[in-house]
Amino acid sequence: MNDSAATNRLAVGRIDRAHGLRGELIVTLTTNRLERLAPGALLYTDDATLTVESSQPHLGRFIVRFVGVDDRADADALHGAALFADAIDDPDEWWVHDLIGAVVVDQHGIERGRVVEVEANPASDLLVLDSGALVPLRFAVELVPKERVAVSAPEGLFDQGLSGPQQKN
Repeated sequence: MNDSAATNRLAVGRIDRAHGLRGELIVTLTTNRLERLAPGALLYTDDATLTVESSQPHLGRFIVRFVGVDDRADADALHGAALFADAIDDPDEWWVHDLIGAVVVDQHGIERGRVVEVEANPASDLLVLDSGALVPLRFAVELVPKERVAVSAPEGLFDQGLSGPQQKN
């Protein structure tokens, strides 16, 4: 991915392996946005742009045909490739790339740290802060992308001494 737009692309899945002899591939998505595999959707690898021709669910993954990938040799050449896509503009969704780098501020105006990672968790995804604190995403009430996440945290969440320096806004 050499162009400047490529630096803003999001990792959305990977090509696991070829499937059959006609260029189909087994793809695992790492996103919940199934429109990434809709016919006509564009996906990118480090050195190719792929257009989805068709896809269908298969054992928790997908069988995908890309335009121009016509045989087993073409499919084998893509084995193991990470798949990237441009961000989707959806104001009703909070995106990981908008949370990373944002400062978490609790309901008392205290800065609790900067988001360095979002960790998947069955009960609620967790905001991992540079202070060491873990904040369930379900406590987030407001987001200014890449700048600030306001949380309404229950008493005691930050009492472990993990929140680092406390500062008022």
